[in-house]
Amino acid sequence: MDKVVEQLSAIGIVPVIRIDDVKNALPLANALCDGGLPCAEVTFRTAEAEEAIRIIAKERPEMLVGAGTVLTTDQVDRAVNAGAKFIVSPGLNPKIVKYCQQKGIPITPGTANASDIEVAIELGLDVVKFFPAEVNGGLNAIKALAAPYVNMKFMPTGGINAKNLNEYLAFPKIVACGGSWMVDPAMINAGDFAGITRLAREAVQLMLGFEVAHIGVNAENPADAEKIGKQFATLFGVEYKPGNSSVFAGSLVEVMKENGRGAKGHIGIATNSVKRARHYLESNGFTFDDSTVKNDANGNPTIVYLNDEVAGFAVHLLQKK
Repeated sequence: MDKVVEQLSAIGIVPVIRIDDVKNALPLANALCDGGLPCAEVTFRTAEAEEAIRIIAKERPEMLVGAGTVLTTDQVDRAVNAGAKFIVSPGLNPKIVKYCQQKGIPITPGTANASDIEVAIELGLDVVKFFPAEVNGGLNAIKALAAPYVNMKFMPTGGINAKNLNEYLAFPKIVACGGSWMVDPAMINAGDFAGITRLAREAVQLMLGFEVAHIGVNAENPADAEKIGKQFATLFGVEYKPGNSSVFAGSLVEVMKENGRGAKGHIGIATNSVKRARHYLESNGFTFDDSTVKNDANGNPTIVYLNDEVAGFAVHLLQKK
């Protein structure tokens, strides 16, 4: 995948925004960044799109801003000159795709069926938009298309919302989802940027799905670990599960057989995506110990510890099963 698409995949949600008044561009960008979504697809459905992209790219350079609903090579030029880092089109126009490729700008064209995907493959693409997603069969349609086209990945847009977001993102062939439920044009035009920040934050938290998985306790030696583990198992009426380096009381408490990470122990935080959770936390200034990363058979991270302790506890992310 292209580097920009990799960034979009790490963010997970691409807000699709319509700007009717250019004065709303910067407040909207600020609201999305404050809500944890530092990216946007600005649609060329209004005359304000080009200037909106220019303002966002200049004032919020850390934001990944692109142009959507791009239909002509002129719009490609205007978007790129304004600072757009990627192009999205509603359909697959080989002329537009080739033009973007010549300019070195990533493009995700819209597809709706197998014929579209075969044209995309012929053009050398490995990521396409699936649009309009829900109208064209939603996740089941994407899964059916992904079966024969094993190297193609998808960015569905159209009908994605808080109710179905995680179903889409759980499918590994989906790199990110485009959506507009957190950037309602009525809210933008009303200047309700605090409301947009709240909805963006809710979308991010929904996507990441943070939950406490277990509490880790440091024991002095294996015998103490076994004793403590059995106490917790009896206390909560859960199974006592011994292991090589630790024992578990159900899934609630892990007791290390010797002093492990954290002065007071550790806290395991489960998430829907370790990759996206790490990106989100790093964008908020946290750092991670790469020596602690564990990957699954497909190379996806399943565990990683933060570098810093919190209140004496080491903290690690854990991929939900």
